Amino acid sequence: MDRFLKQVAAVGFSAIDVFDFRWYQIVGDYGSVRNYQEFVQQRGLERIVNIFHAADYDPRTYAPHIRETHKNILEDFKATIDRWAEIELDNVVVMPATLYYDMEPVTEDKIKVAAELWNRVGALTADAGVKLACHHEFFCGIRSRSELETFYANTDPALVHLFIDTAQHCISGVDPVELYEAYADRVSGFHFKDTRNQDLVGDYRRRPDAEVMADTTERWFYEMGDEGGLVDFESLMRAIVRHGYEGYIGVEHDKADKLGGDYAESTAISRWYAKNVLERIVSEERES
Repeated sequence: MDRFLKQVAAVGFSAIDVFDFRWYQIVGDYGSVRNYQEFVQQRGLERIVNIFHAADYDPRTYAPHIRETHKNILEDFKATIDRWAEIELDNVVVMPATLYYDMEPVTEDKIKVAAELWNRVGALTADAGVKLACHHEFFCGIRSRSELETFYANTDPALVHLFIDTAQHCISGVDPVELYEAYADRVSGFHFKDTRNQDLVGDYRRRPDAEVMADTTERWFYEMGDEGGLVDFESLMRAIVRHGYEGYIGVEHDKADKLGGDYAESTAISRWYAKNVLERIVSEERES
């Protein structure tokens, strides 16, 4: 961890996000979340910004579209808020639906039931001073533009926010630039990464994990600026500046070790792109 944090700081990143399930390891190794954040800060980073609550979705006990599981999910989030209460977070990030194959057929009524839950969870996190941010993987039960529109039309903008993952939306056939323009006032965070492929054959239904089981695509995710990338980061960055977004932008490396890739290399390449391309765009937009 010491060497990892130093590498992240050395190439110019300013903070980190963590998975919520790392709490157990953090407390075991450092004694508390606060102690771990101090360890992070001593290595030159500002703080932990977001936690990603990667729930074990199960239609029997933990499924947002099934109202009978909502009590269990709410209790889970009460515990999550308590676990991280020692530090200040920007977002608790969630996938707001089960895996697509556990939710289909995806209907308007099911999406509305899920929206009911996240309004309640969003109220819990807001009371703790943390935003609830929804992150839609390409295999999530709420993934298409029409499904997203139904979901956000039935959630409270003050309680349920959008966390844009550029590659995941692109794989689902949703333009992340257009999505941001439509929901800019609800966006509270980003994962910047690229992809070379859209899912045109229903890989999002692959069991048990679409990101590793799809036989059409061995590697879904690449660094910003990838030669074959589909995400228009330059246009997205211009839109972000125009809309006055002031939060952090996260760079995510998702299975970057596929096809001979390397996480440390991906971190450096992404930081180069942020510094030499995205920061230039920010300057141009602010001067125009």
